[in-house]
Amino acid sequence: MIADRGASVGLGSSFDRSLLLLVPATLFMVVLFVYPFIYGLQLSFRPMEGNWLANYTKFFTTDNLWSTIGTTLKLAVPATVINIGVALPIAYQMRLKSRYQKWVTTLLVIPLTLGTVLIAQGMLGYFGPRGWLSQTLQFLHLYEGPIRLTHNYWGVLISLVISGFPFAFLLTLSYITGIDPTLPRAAATLGASPWNQFRYIYLPLLVPGLAMAFALSFVQAFSVFPSAVLLGSPAGATRVISIAAYEAAFEQYDYSMASAVAMIMGFVQLLVVAAILGARGMFYRGPVTGGKG
Repeated sequence: MIADRGASVGLGSSFDRSLLLLVPATLFMVVLFVYPFIYGLQLSFRPMEGNWLANYTKFFTTDNLWSTIGTTLKLAVPATVINIGVALPIAYQMRLKSRYQKWVTTLLVIPLTLGTVLIAQGMLGYFGPRGWLSQTLQFLHLYEGPIRLTHNYWGVLISLVISGFPFAFLLTLSYITGIDPTLPRAAATLGASPWNQFRYIYLPLLVPGLAMAFALSFVQAFSVFPSAVLLGSPAGATRVISIAAYEAAFEQYDYSMASAVAMIMGFVQLLVVAAILGARGMFYRGPVTGGKG
């Protein structure tokens, strides 16, 4: 009885500590996420002119506003596909620990520490019309005239790949190293080739994790702003939806319209993420790690 009473006391104190941690976490979520969302949503329904849907009507009836959705998707989707597609084979090769793994991982994630602005400055120096790439190709007579990889669509896409790859790689590496290594070893003893091990064991177990990595990488790429301004054509081919929100807020001083654009931006992201997570449910959803038992 004394032991049961001590166990109940210990359980109660553990519950109290969990409750104390839950309160600040809830306040943190409310202050930083819930309140700004609710405030921005209700602000979007208070336009400077017209009825409560005037901002949304204006967005979907103005050519240089609604077209920003397609422009942003044309940048975010290819960048995400490239990042996940390149990260997967590299992470698969690095699933086994070696003395070079730490150094290779460090080199691959260096762009994550630079930031978007420094990456853009480097690209302007290296990939610009007078950068070393253009001058080298002209010197070797491999390309006539300056090569243009900046201030257009390709400049922004390359920047999104450089800045987004480390994030996608680390996510993919964490998922692939979490798969129980005894599964492919058991398949190998039954005669499965390395390709069949990847195809029938690793890939089905990785699909849910890859879907999550794709969703997170897409959200990161969809919110592109500095790259579109520094390396793209903000008034033309790379006029993304974040630029439309910026212009409404800080050039037209129409914060209600800017909030409406931000709400539409978030809704598009939500649709894509919901579709990805919905497709993830069609694949394996069980545990991928093993343990002693």
